[in-house]
Amino acid sequence: MLKGFFNVPDPTNEPVKNYAPGSPERASLQAAINDARSKVVDIPMFIGSEEVRTGNKKELSPPHDHQHLLGYFHEGDSSHVEQAINAALGAKAAWENMQWEQRAAIFLKAADLLAGPYRDKINAATMLGQSKNVYQAEIDSACELIDFLRFNVKFMAEIYAQQPPIHGAGIWNRTEQRPLEGFVMAITPFNFTAIAGNLPSAPAMMGNTVIWKPAHTQIYAANVIMEVFRKAGLPDGIINLIYVDGPTAGDVVFSHPDFAGLHFTGSTGVFQTLWKTIGANISRYKTYPRIVGETGGKDFVIAHKSADAKELATALARGAFEYQGQKCSAASRAYIPSNLWEEVKGFLLADIDSMKMGGPEDFSNFINAVIDEKAFDKITGYIDEAKNDSNVEIVAGGNYDKSTGYFIAPTVIHVQDPMYKTMVEEIFGPVLTLYVYHAEHYEEALELVDQTSPYGLTGAVFSRDRYAIELATTKLRHAAGNFYINDKPTGAVVGQQPFGGARASGTNDKAGSMINLLRWVSPRTIKETFVSPRDYRYPFLEE
Repeated sequence: MLKGFFNVPDPTNEPVKNYAPGSPERASLQAAINDARSKVVDIPMFIGSEEVRTGNKKELSPPHDHQHLLGYFHEGDSSHVEQAINAALGAKAAWENMQWEQRAAIFLKAADLLAGPYRDKINAATMLGQSKNVYQAEIDSACELIDFLRFNVKFMAEIYAQQPPIHGAGIWNRTEQRPLEGFVMAITPFNFTAIAGNLPSAPAMMGNTVIWKPAHTQIYAANVIMEVFRKAGLPDGIINLIYVDGPTAGDVVFSHPDFAGLHFTGSTGVFQTLWKTIGANISRYKTYPRIVGETGGKDFVIAHKSADAKELATALARGAFEYQGQKCSAASRAYIPSNLWEEVKGFLLADIDSMKMGGPEDFSNFINAVIDEKAFDKITGYIDEAKNDSNVEIVAGGNYDKSTGYFIAPTVIHVQDPMYKTMVEEIFGPVLTLYVYHAEHYEEALELVDQTSPYGLTGAVFSRDRYAIELATTKLRHAAGNFYINDKPTGAVVGQQPFGGARASGTNDKAGSMINLLRWVSPRTIKETFVSPRDYRYPFLEE
């Protein structure tokens, strides 16, 4: 067995390819997309050493072309959840006893596979399965997932290197970072392939074994992630990928005595329900489970009267409408000073008018489809209600069509009431609501921003006045876990802007930082005394 203190490669953020016309990466990715569209794949669950096919096959189709069949996945039931738990527990001893640098090597190899031979495949799967344009797929399923894997290895090494001080002769203090006692459940969303890869791999990297349940609408790309992990040498049973509905998984997982942790990204309502369930079952567990969750957001942009109108409009166009607003961090509400409104409106309308909408196979399309019919109906319900309100103006968009794909035009709503429902409720679609405040009432507008929403995920301030920036930074201290100055509230980069929010937005355990990995270990302090006392008496007892 190797012995030594090992240094790991210093991570750097994966360069983003531009896919410009005529570039080799553009041609290569287009070929991968064409190849994926030409096949119908059969996707099993991965439990222990088995590829499990139940015969209960569910169709997978592109959200922008719902008549096209990409493949099928095999849906499981409660027996498969139990099988996955048994596989995870059976694999645990060998995995947690494996030297940490061996675990590190697996995930570093996975990162290099994604950066090289699997880059086109993971991007194509994300573009087709989740309707992401080429740039959104590249920064997500390639670059961010690669970054998570490489940076987490570095954070892991730093965690293991942290040791307590030694004061006084005759003793040696040590700290051992143990994996949790039991298994971890990872529940991942549709909107980011990188999140789907990070939530199971971060606990696994620290020596835990995992049950991974992705959103059904992300399974097409999740299958590629699992292929990469297996290609990188991840042993059987470490990450068990199952496709079951949430209540079925919850009934089995959250009543099991070996449940040790939940790594979750999804809706606030679901997360709160899971937390209640875990709390109700707390006496069943061998240990207190770790609960880590990132949920919703009603993310804001507030501009001061000194802001640059063009910069603000660009941030709104990108922040609200990239990936159809289906980012937890998407700009959903904006507060514009009256002196800038007409200028900002002109720039924003011009930007929206230039945005092409369609399938991501056409690289000139900026806007693609929302994820499924349920999301389409929810989002358009908000738009229809706004259309019928005399105090609300649809400034741009408001059109939609689901005949071919779930397409909703970028929509801007101007409200007179800062507490109108689209200023308050999470919509998770290409809808931006604006409130125009009196330019001299900036501080009151900051109070509105802080008090309007129960969430606290991301937000941005635009200003050229440093006093105004300082005031916003102070007053909005708890309104956003990721706060941006003169930039859109999306696009956090691993290792640079660790991501997460508080309030109703989650536990703020900061994916893309050491903070998150510390949640998946349970430290043991060891004190060794070299020459043990042989008499219980202390000097104060002497005559």
